[in-house]
Amino acid sequence: MPDLSTFPITARWPATMPDRIQLYSLPTPNGIKVSVALEELGLPYEAHRVSFDSDDQTTPEFLSLNPNNKIPAIIDPDGPDGTPLGLFESGAILIYLAEKTGRLLPADPRRRYACLQWLMFQMGGIGPMFGQFGHFHKFAADKVEDPYPRERYLNETKRLLGVLERHLEGRAYIMDDEYTVADIAIVPWLRTLGGFYEAGEISGLDRSANVQRWMKSCLERPAFERGLTIPV
Repeated sequence: MPDLSTFPITARWPATMPDRIQLYSLPTPNGIKVSVALEELGLPYEAHRVSFDSDDQTTPEFLSLNPNNKIPAIIDPDGPDGTPLGLFESGAILIYLAEKTGRLLPADPRRRYACLQWLMFQMGGIGPMFGQFGHFHKFAADKVEDPYPRERYLNETKRLLGVLERHLEGRAYIMDDEYTVADIAIVPWLRTLGGFYEAGEISGLDRSANVQRWMKSCLERPAFERGLTIPV
């Protein structure tokens, strides 16, 4: 049985099944990415809820695994050399899980890098821009009189949606007919934009036919449906 006691985070969130991947997360867009990937890959894991309400993410135990105090983070008891590996940043975790299993990332080098560029598109563009727009649109409308921040992030959100809409013309998934980590990374943010942020109309998401078609097919996957509510 793997010994995870060297990871201080396990003192706050004990591993009852230490032979499984330990997931520390919440069902936010970034958290959902990893839970969906784990469900899609069928990897055994144990989920631990990191509650923002009680500032779990700022505790010494959590910071010992992710000094950036963000979810998700994982410990894989069976790392690349057979010893436990701790990892944070959702994009890095997606790449790691895909390479561990040989799935959700194209094997052909050209297609692999093409897929990774779309994963980075989400990490560097969609996530930060949608998140900032959502904040100013839903939470700061009555706090910031200057319209510039909201308009700045709204325009960038529209631009990014346009990039996706054009790319998905005639494609089932980001990588044509192959479902990958790029799809898993992007869809939770689009779902949040139209749902939690209530910005489907103003952003143009509701009118993006190709994006809507693709989102629907991803969200209907059983693994995606399961991953949306993990951890409970």
